[in-house]
Amino acid sequence: MITALAVENYRSLRRLIVPLGRLNIVTGANGSGKSSLYRALRLLADSSRNGAIAALAQEGGLPSALWAGPEKLGRSVREGRHPVQGTVSTGPARLLLGFAGDEFGYAVDLGMPVGTHSAFNLDPEIKREVIWTGPILRPATLLTERGGTVVRIRSADGSWQEKHSFVQPFDSMLSELADPQRAPDILRVREALRSWRFYDHVRTDARAPARSAQIGTRTPVLSHDGSDVAAALQTILEIGDRAALEAAVERAFPGSEVEIRNSDGRFELTLHQHGLLRPLRAPELSDGTLRYLLWIAALLTPRPPALLVLNEPETSLHPELLRPLAELVITAARHTQVVVVTHSRPFAAALEQSAAANGTDAHLIELVKEFGQTTVADQGILDEPPWQWPKR
Repeated sequence: MITALAVENYRSLRRLIVPLGRLNIVTGANGSGKSSLYRALRLLADSSRNGAIAALAQEGGLPSALWAGPEKLGRSVREGRHPVQGTVSTGPARLLLGFAGDEFGYAVDLGMPVGTHSAFNLDPEIKREVIWTGPILRPATLLTERGGTVVRIRSADGSWQEKHSFVQPFDSMLSELADPQRAPDILRVREALRSWRFYDHVRTDARAPARSAQIGTRTPVLSHDGSDVAAALQTILEIGDRAALEAAVERAFPGSEVEIRNSDGRFELTLHQHGLLRPLRAPELSDGTLRYLLWIAALLTPRPPALLVLNEPETSLHPELLRPLAELVITAARHTQVVVVTHSRPFAAALEQSAAANGTDAHLIELVKEFGQTTVADQGILDEPPWQWPKR
């Protein structure tokens, strides 16, 4: 389980180090930095597939993603006696991402290329990558370190092996050097990051793939667009927690029942509702009803990930569905670590209440923004998990 997340110089996250638990609720006002924290987690996951640089390019490149405020804010500025002034940074441009966990930690340092005439000179380079054991980076806990193109790997006997020029500046060692024999620690971290699962704005519009019949195969993991929801729900009914699925439907729509119709291998979602003579097909379902059924398929997965991250899952849901959705999230948190990003205070309250009722610890992370910088409300320096970034 991840115990700490650290981000530095990414958008409004000038310096953010937050503890994480089994169930984490990230909330705050609009513009407080919730989306930036969500994107930071995605960038970490993208590193395991060599996708972080491409993802940053979609955001306008590293210069656009970096913290745009001054390196330091003086007391006079904080007290409102002087306007914000100063340089953005006096040192090299650095975007730092990392996490620590029960077993290992990982951090990556991204910066701009130096002295290059390439047409891709706006692409950031990976300056440093490190893997360590336990919650804190120290020389004694270091397992693997990468500086430029040189990677050092600690052997089982404690000695170091160097690998030269195996990794290009734009490639992560996670994707290039993972090997069960020569670099098992890199492989473990890569596979852990690749198991992280994200759901963000699953489609429920009139043309959403989830509203039409689709060729179905066993689907233990719902796709990101929800197109295979019928097959995913049928998979839960056959090899997953059928009782939990039926209970989730009953909580939200009393007297209702999900039925998956199979016509020559094409699966279609239907919902029997109390009082109706025929089941409603997916095109007839409201956005909120379909979205809730999509969350059932995602949260009751028979193949839970190491980390499940949900971005504003309450969107389009009727207020009466917030408590049933919260119960679904609590059910998922029994099998996987969960991060929920939400701007809805009623949904955050429903999650806390459901967690308390089920004996689950809910960790509330309320983000606030001051002078353009995102911080955690009521979190002082002494409340932060211990953290150390790798030096260049």
